[in-house]
Amino acid sequence: MAAASLARSPSMEPDIRLEDYLDDKLQSSVDFENLDSLIANVEIQRSQLQAQLDDAVRELEDARRSAHDRQGHLAQSISEFHALQHSIDARRSIVADSTAPDEAIHRLEGPMKQLHRLELAHQYVSLLQDVENMRLEARTHLPHSPKAALEPYARLKRLGLRLRDLQGLADGAATHLVEHVDKTTQGLWTEMKDIMSHEMESVLKARDWPQGVDPNSEMDSEWLQCFEKLVDLQVPEVLYAEDIVTLLPFEVMVKPFEKWFRFQFMGNYATSTPQSFGTFCIPQFISLIEKWEAFFRENVGHILFSRFHDTSIQDMPVYVDPACALITAMLPVMRVKIDSVMQEGLRNPQFLSSLMIQIMNLDDELRSTFNYDGGSPDSGWPGLASEVLDRHFDIWLRAEKEFALERFHAILDAPDARNIDYDYSAPGKMKPTYGAVRVTDLLKTVTSQYERVRKFSHKLRFLIDIQLEILDEYHDRLKDSLEAYYTITSTIGRTLHGVTREQIAALEGTGAFETLCKVLGSSDHVVATLKDWSNEEFFITLWEELQTRARKNSKNSENSDQETLAGGMSQEDVKDRISSAVGTNEDTGILFDETIAAYSFRRTSAEEYLVAALIDSHQKAFRPYLVNPQWTTISSETYIDPSQLAITPELDEPLKILKRNLEFLASALSTAVFRRAWRAALEKMQDSLWGDVLLHQNFTTLGAAQLVRDLQAIYSLVDRHIPDGSLIMRTLQDGARLLNLPVESPDEGITLHQADDRIYTDNTEAKSLLAELDMESLTPQHARKIIRRRVENSE
Repeated sequence: MAAASLARSPSMEPDIRLEDYLDDKLQSSVDFENLDSLIANVEIQRSQLQAQLDDAVRELEDARRSAHDRQGHLAQSISEFHALQHSIDARRSIVADSTAPDEAIHRLEGPMKQLHRLELAHQYVSLLQDVENMRLEARTHLPHSPKAALEPYARLKRLGLRLRDLQGLADGAATHLVEHVDKTTQGLWTEMKDIMSHEMESVLKARDWPQGVDPNSEMDSEWLQCFEKLVDLQVPEVLYAEDIVTLLPFEVMVKPFEKWFRFQFMGNYATSTPQSFGTFCIPQFISLIEKWEAFFRENVGHILFSRFHDTSIQDMPVYVDPACALITAMLPVMRVKIDSVMQEGLRNPQFLSSLMIQIMNLDDELRSTFNYDGGSPDSGWPGLASEVLDRHFDIWLRAEKEFALERFHAILDAPDARNIDYDYSAPGKMKPTYGAVRVTDLLKTVTSQYERVRKFSHKLRFLIDIQLEILDEYHDRLKDSLEAYYTITSTIGRTLHGVTREQIAALEGTGAFETLCKVLGSSDHVVATLKDWSNEEFFITLWEELQTRARKNSKNSENSDQETLAGGMSQEDVKDRISSAVGTNEDTGILFDETIAAYSFRRTSAEEYLVAALIDSHQKAFRPYLVNPQWTTISSETYIDPSQLAITPELDEPLKILKRNLEFLASALSTAVFRRAWRAALEKMQDSLWGDVLLHQNFTTLGAAQLVRDLQAIYSLVDRHIPDGSLIMRTLQDGARLLNLPVESPDEGITLHQADDRIYTDNTEAKSLLAELDMESLTPQHARKIIRRRVENSE
C-alpha cells in the first residue's frame, strides 16, 4: 500500500522518476526484505525536501514583504518630492513677487564696502610695513657688509617692479603706493651709496687724496677694502643696467678732480674762456687721465677683473679697465664744460666750426690713447661730438655750408681762378685751372670736417648739402662757359645773342683752345678726384651703408620712394643726387655717379668743341695754300729730289700755326686727349689736302716734288710733337709718293709711265704695284685718280 501510495501522485498520474527509482531498488524479491529501510530513507529525504520548501516559501514571503515596503517608501518619497517641489515653486513665486531680497542686498552694500576697504587698508599698511622693514634691514648691514645689504634691497626692488606690472593690469590703480615703493627703493639705493661713499671719503681724507698721494705709490689694505665694498655694492646695478654706469669708487675718487676742473676751466680765469677750450682745457684733461692711469691700473685693476670676470660685461673696458672707468667718471664734468662753451659757439658760427674740430680731436684722443669705447666694443664710442650734434647738428651744418660757399665764391672770383695751372702735373697730364684745384681742395677740407662724424644721416647731409651743392654750382659754371663759347663761335648764337669785339678777340690765336682747355682740364680734374675719392675707405664705407639702408628700405616698403632714407631725405631724392644704383642690387655704382656723369659729359663736350676749333684753325690757316696755282711749273729735269726744294711760301704760316697749336695743346692736355684730338684734326687736314690739292690740282714733276716736300715739312713737325703722328696721314703720304714717281728713274725703279700702265691693267695688277711701292693704304681707284693728276700722263 505504501509502495502504491508512493508510486502515485495525488492526481493519480504516474511519476516516471518514481517508477525508475522503484525499479532500480526492487529488482528482485530479496530487495523487498529491505523495504522498511528504503521507506525510512525516502521519508528522510522527503523531510529534507519539505524543510527546503518551507525555507523557500518563507524567503519568498520575506522578499514580497520587503518589496512591498520599498514600493511604499518610494511612493511616499515621490509624494514628498512633489510636495517639496510645490512648496519651492510657491516660495519662488513669492520671492519673485517680493522686493525684500533687493532691500536686504542694498542694506548690506555699505557694510561690505567698508569691510573691503578695511581689508585693503590692512593689506596696504602691511605692505608699507614690509617696505619699511626691508629698508631698515638693508641699512643695518651698512657699511660693514654691502653684499648682505643687497639682499633686502633686491627684494624691495623686485616688489616695486611687481607692483608696477600689476598697476598696468589694474588700469593705473594704487598710484601712490607704487610711487611710494619706487621712491623708497630709489631713496634706499641713494642712501646705501651715500653711506659707502662717506666711508670712502673718510679713507681718502685720511690720506690727503690726491695731493698727498704719489701716482707711483700703492693703495693700502684699508683703502683697497673700501674700494672692494663699493664695487660689491654696485655689481648688480652694473650687470643689469641698460646704460653705462659710472663705478661708484671712481665717482667718489674723482670729486677732487672735478673741483679742480671747475676751478680752472669753469671759473673767472683766462683758462675758463671758450677760446681756451682747445688750448688749455682739453690738454689738461688728457694730462690728468695720463697722470693717474697707471696708478689705478696697478692698484685696482685686479679687483675689477675679479668682480666682472666671466660676466656679460667682461669685455667692456669701461668696467674692467681702470683708465676707462676713470674717463667715464670724468666725462660728466667735461659735458658740462662743453655745454657752456657751445653757447658761445651757437652765437659765433666761426667759433662753432673750430669748436667741433676740437671736440672731435678730444674724442679721437680718448679712443686712440686709452682705447676708450664708451661701453660699445662692437660699434665704438660715438663720442662727445655726437652728443653735441644730436642737439645742434642743423646749426653746425648751416655754419659749415655758409663758410664753404663763401670760400667757394671767393675761389671763383680770384683773378687767377680761370688760369690754367701748368705746374699742377707733369708733362703728358691734364692741366686744370687754379680754380678747379682750389675747389677740390675745398671739398677735401669739407670731408675732413665730417669724416669723423659717427652718425650716417649727418655724413649724408654734409655730402649732399655742401659737397654736392658746390660741385653742382661749379658744374653750372663750366656749362655756362661752354654755352658762352658756343654762342660766340656759332652762326646761330651770334645771330640770336650777338657778340662783342672783345669776345671775338679773346678767341683769336690760342684763345679758343685755352677757353676749352680750361673747361676740359677742370672737368677732367674733378672727375679724376671724385673717382679717387670713391676708392677711399671713408667713401666706400659710406656708399655701402647707403646701399644697405636703401635696399632694406626698398624691401620693407612697397612705396620706397616716399620713405625717409636718412636726414629727412627720401630715397628718390638721394638717388637723384648721388647715383641711380642706390637701392638696387647692382654692384657697379659709386658714391658720385651722377656728379661724375655730369662732369664727364661736360668734358666730352669740351673735347668735341676743342677738336672742332682745331680743325677750324687749320682750315683757315691752310686756305691760301689750298688755292696755290704753282703745281704746274715746268722743269727740264725728269727727277727731282724733294729734300733739295724749299717749302712753299704759302705753307710758312700754316706751319707756324700748326707748331703753335701743337705746343699749346701739348702743355695743357694729357697725352691721350692730345693724341685723340690731333688724330681727328690731322685726319680732317688729310681729307682737305687730299680733296683740294692732291685730287684737285694738276702736277708737273716739279709740282709733285714740291708737294712731297711740303708734306714732309708737315710730317716732320707733327712727329716732333706726336711720335709717329704722321702715320695718321699715311694715305695722303702714300698718295703724294705715287704722284711723285719720276718720268725716268735714276735707279731703275718704277717710273710714272710704268705705274700708269700697270694701274690701268686691272685691279690685281694695280694692287701688286701698290704692294711693291709699299702704298697699301691706297686703293686701285685712288691710285688711278692720283696718277692722272700728273701732267705728263695727261699728255
